[in-house]
Amino acid sequence: MARKLPRSFYGRSTLDVARDLLGKLLCVRYPEPATAGRIVEVEAYRNRDDLASHAYRGITPRNEVMFGKPGMSYVYFIYGMYYCFNIVTEKNGTAGACLIRALEPIDGISIMMERRRTSTEIRLTNGPGKLCTALGIGRTHNGVDLTGNDLFLADDGYLPSRIGHSTRIGIRHATDKPWRFFIKDHPCLSR
Repeated sequence: MARKLPRSFYGRSTLDVARDLLGKLLCVRYPEPATAGRIVEVEAYRNRDDLASHAYRGITPRNEVMFGKPGMSYVYFIYGMYYCFNIVTEKNGTAGACLIRALEPIDGISIMMERRRTSTEIRLTNGPGKLCTALGIGRTHNGVDLTGNDLFLADDGYLPSRIGHSTRIGIRHATDKPWRFFIKDHPCLSR
């Protein structure tokens, strides 16, 4: 039986939370029907010490949720076409977030395929924009409390056998930080 993650899980170091997110379930109950996927790839973004972080220049209307209480969702729009889903970490007032880069589809796979207009399960959620489309995550999910019932993370006891780390993908600043964590050799990793 999966149990929902408590707020205390998120209120820790962003790097610790990022590693510990691997294998957890991301569950979306709104919009219906329900969908879920196992987290297989995550990137950590920190406070003002991280040039690649949206928090680097301080609080703005776009990033203010990153400075709020841990366990909230931070969803933003990129390239004029994709949403990215992040989980707010650290203590209240200290920005930090984990970008979910890839999932293994677990529940509601046919719905995910319909939303993505694809019949290929292996590439269904192997990128931040793809997983948001597949799970129906959009602008209305920004600032949602992940300890609630519409959008949450759960632990079903799954433990990844091998965890890898590397530098983050698709950024121009702080490219030397090894803050991308993933389940080694998983077929659903982003490319």
